[in-house]
Amino acid sequence: MSKKRAMSLILLGGLFMSFVGLYMRLVSNADGFQILFYRSLSLCFIVGFVCCLRRRILPLTLIKSIDKNDIFMGVSLSLAFTCYVFAMIHTTVASTLLILSATPFMAAILGWLWVGERPKKITWIAMVVASIGIYFMVQSGNQLGNNLGNLSALLSGFWFALMLVIARRSGKMDVLGGTFVGGLMCAVIGATLAFVIGTGLKVLSSDLLIILVMGAFGIGIGIAFVTWGASYVPAAEVSILVLIESVLGPIWPWIILGESMTLSEILGGILVLGAVVLFALFSTKTDTSKT
Repeated sequence: MSKKRAMSLILLGGLFMSFVGLYMRLVSNADGFQILFYRSLSLCFIVGFVCCLRRRILPLTLIKSIDKNDIFMGVSLSLAFTCYVFAMIHTTVASTLLILSATPFMAAILGWLWVGERPKKITWIAMVVASIGIYFMVQSGNQLGNNLGNLSALLSGFWFALMLVIARRSGKMDVLGGTFVGGLMCAVIGATLAFVIGTGLKVLSSDLLIILVMGAFGIGIGIAFVTWGASYVPAAEVSILVLIESVLGPIWPWIILGESMTLSEILGGILVLGAVVLFALFSTKTDTSKT
C-alpha cells in the first residue's frame, strides 16, 4: 500500500471516530464501564469482520493467526481505552483532551528511540501547531481535575502512542488482529469493572443500541482504518493525522444537537485541521518527488 493511500485510510478512520462524542451525548443512563463493555463487543465484531474480509479467511483462522505483536498491541489499545474512561470519570473532558494532545510527542519519541524513525522537521512543526490548536479548543475548561484523572489521561495517551509504534514496528501488511485482541481485552476489563465498582451490565435498550453502533461504526471502523494504515506511516505522523478526530468531534453535536462552540474551539479547530491538511499535502508532495 502506498503512503498516500495509507494516510487517506487514517484520515477516514479519524472521521469515523469523530462521531463518538455525538454517540456519548445520545446515551442517557449507561455508565462508563457499561459503555466500555458493550462498545467493545461490537468493536470486536466489526474489526473481526473487516479483518476476515480483507484477508479472505475464516474467524477461526483469524484467531489462530494472532501472534505476540497482536497481543502486545491489543494490551496497549485496551489500556488506552480503559485509562480514557477513568480520565473522563475523574477529571474534566477539557483536561483529558489537553493532556491527550501530548500523544503525538510521545509517539514521535517512542518511534525515534525504539524504531529509529527520526521525526522530520515538518512533523515537529505540525505537532506544535496542532497542540496549540487543541489548547485553544479546551482552554475554556482547562482547570485540572484530581490527580487520578490527570494521570489516567496521560497514561491513555502513552498507551495509544505505544500501540502506534508497535503497529509500525511489526512490519505486517495489517495489524487488525491486534485491534481485535484489544477489543476482547477491553470487553473483559469493562465487564469486570462494571461488576466490581460499577452498577452491573443492565442498560436501557435505547442506550444499548447507541453503544453498539458506537462500537461498530465509531470505534470499530475508525480504529480498523487507523491501524490498517498505521503499518505504512511513521507513528508520529499517524498520531498527527488522527488529531482530525479532535477537530471534528465537537462539530457533530453542534450541528445535530445544537451544542454551541466557543470562539476558542473554532480557532483551535482551524489550527489543528490546518496542521493536518498541510502536513498531509507536504508528505504527499515529498513522497511523489522521491518516486
